[in-house]
Amino acid sequence: MELTHLDENDRPKMVDVSSKNETKRVAVASGMITMSQDAYDVIINNTGKKGPVLQTAVIAAIMGTKKTSDLIPMCHPLLLTGINCDIDELPELPGFKLTVSAKLNGQTGVEMEALTGVSIGLLTIYDMVKAIDKSMVISNVQLESKSGGKSGDFTR
Repeated sequence: MELTHLDENDRPKMVDVSSKNETKRVAVASGMITMSQDAYDVIINNTGKKGPVLQTAVIAAIMGTKKTSDLIPMCHPLLLTGINCDIDELPELPGFKLTVSAKLNGQTGVEMEALTGVSIGLLTIYDMVKAIDKSMVISNVQLESKSGGKSGDFTR
């Protein structure tokens, strides 16, 4: 397989997508964070000193999704048409599962945007309760599905 982010002189380049057709593209990514019961309780009860953790994580995930091209060198700046973030409480861990859906009509996909949003949202949760539990684990950041584009659909 030929690497698309290298030119004929093996120098990095951003792929030219100008000849690709615009299609509706959607990507969904998720990830988890596990933590101590004390940290989980602080989040659930909204008693953290830094404010509402889950609400802040949702905002951070949306911002991370929008800023992906500023963080990942070969990502194109995209005109996103929708971003959604959901957080599931997982008391049995204890922890949370964060899911981000990103969509657009465009010439390149939104997988990296969804994955970046998940990562930033989970890091925000970590940041807001790290004083209580520094041993939290962020895991399973993964693409769940994507649709649109030349490579077709993917579902985990």
